[in-house]
Amino acid sequence: MDSEPQNKPTLHSIWPPQGKCVGSDFPGFERCGEVSAHPLAKKIQELGYWIAVVIIFALAALLRFRLPLDPIILPNYLLPALKKLVGPEFGQIHFARTIIYPGFVYLLMRVFGDFRAITVAQNLLGLSAGAVFLLTWRRIRDFIPNPRLPYSIYRWLGLLAVAVYLFSREPVYFERDIRPEGICGFLISINLYLVIQFAAYCFLENRRTATVACGIAVVFSSILLASVKPSFWLTTIIALVPVAMFLFRRRWIRQKIALVGGATLSAALLLLHEHFFIHKKETGECYLPTQLFVIHANLIRDQMADDIERGAKVPYPQEWLGRFYAKLSTEIAKSAAAGPHYYSSLGFDPDYLMWNETSIVGQLRTEFRNDVPSLCAFYQFYYWRIWKHRPLLLVRKIVRQMAIFYAPKCPAYRLRKSLLLSDEYDRSATLMERLRNVWTAYPPAIDFMNRTALLARSAPVAEQSAYIRKAHQILAATYLALLVVALALAIFVFMQSERRTSFGWLVALVLFLYAYTFANCLEVAIIHSLANPRYTTVQVFVTILAQFLTIVLILEILLGSRALIGREGKIASLRPRSRRAFYHRSKRTC
Repeated sequence: MDSEPQNKPTLHSIWPPQGKCVGSDFPGFERCGEVSAHPLAKKIQELGYWIAVVIIFALAALLRFRLPLDPIILPNYLLPALKKLVGPEFGQIHFARTIIYPGFVYLLMRVFGDFRAITVAQNLLGLSAGAVFLLTWRRIRDFIPNPRLPYSIYRWLGLLAVAVYLFSREPVYFERDIRPEGICGFLISINLYLVIQFAAYCFLENRRTATVACGIAVVFSSILLASVKPSFWLTTIIALVPVAMFLFRRRWIRQKIALVGGATLSAALLLLHEHFFIHKKETGECYLPTQLFVIHANLIRDQMADDIERGAKVPYPQEWLGRFYAKLSTEIAKSAAAGPHYYSSLGFDPDYLMWNETSIVGQLRTEFRNDVPSLCAFYQFYYWRIWKHRPLLLVRKIVRQMAIFYAPKCPAYRLRKSLLLSDEYDRSATLMERLRNVWTAYPPAIDFMNRTALLARSAPVAEQSAYIRKAHQILAATYLALLVVALALAIFVFMQSERRTSFGWLVALVLFLYAYTFANCLEVAIIHSLANPRYTTVQVFVTILAQFLTIVLILEILLGSRALIGREGKIASLRPRSRRAFYHRSKRTC
């Protein structure tokens, strides 16, 4: 039997002590800073807060919808949907991703028949991410047993964090792209909210049915995020840590079985669905090995030189290997001269090697006569060979990439004042010209391309306000410092039982958010490069939440320490008076 006595005390039934206040919204509980407030003052504060919420979201919506609604195209994500719209099935799914995002684009086009529906939907999801941020911030308050920071201040801090996110240019820019980053902010917000809700249901409130339902939702949202944006697969492990902790909890056997069964079914729906909808082309299946090869091309080149010099036994002829080594060296030198500046940490441009038709990947495809399995085997062989013979250099590469994110100024925040949308639309039109034979068969695409050509000449500049740039400068400069402070405070809190009781859950949530970002950075550092801005700016939702929550932790500990010092000082001031009173009472007795 896994049932427990109905009258078993829960955390909320024994905490806080009589007369204390907590950060919960349950009946009978009041928040610190609200007990003594005048009812009229409370109503005015409440009205002011909600007016501010409405104004912020209205301005954020205006910021999004006053820009052109025609999306900026990345063909690799639009092509599968276009092929389904004009043909019997989805086309090639690029980048080893699932059908989920192309399916999202396809459904919008199928229902509305207008490319602008994609931008509108992504803008609405971006605004929804801000709303979920507020819900998450409100729920986090329940993890503080006896908050010292007044709830009004806590709530306004959360609203400030939401404003910074909603007015940031990079999320707005992502929402105009036909690429997964356009919905990643929303998916991240949902995933974090569900994880925190699960922890509250399971560890604070002991609500069994809610725990099971929310746990299944956590698994589903985590896999959904990683399926849309594969750089979050390692982050999924961090997101599922609370669920794993629940599975090791005593009793609750039926709930564990239900959660595992529901999670397995949801994972199967997400991971196996594409076998029923698409037939992948072989060229798409070799993306990851190709990516690993071009990102580590310099190390592979040096390993080939060693193999040729030593006459190492490898499954490829020495004469062919020498010829290929010369080609690879030449193409790396070309890429270093022609590539974007943001790959300076690698010393060459892997995108040039991969996508330039005359570069090394195209040459290898010709060498292997489009034999994809053999080509993938070659890529994998030399990637694992450098791990075997040059592990320290690979570790150094990973550390160097991690240092890009954990720099004195965190690159999750973009500090540029403006972005020329006309350049983006011009690039979009150029890329789509190569697919003219596909989109000319779909009438809405013809209208869209005509508008894109016009926007390439007349699109406005997307600007970021001075206030948000200043906020980004402060947040970028303090991210690393706040991370160090959070780690130090974690040690301080967990060293003493009373501090663990007061701040343990808050510290755990702060560390969870930093670990969430760290896992994503580590995966990108291993497989790709954090020098690509998309891999850093996509994490801006988590970084803002983590930094503002760290500020709350600092304030709570400072206010708690001040209260403790005041209480000890009061006790100390009473002690001499008590001794004199005892002396006079003793003298009278004698």
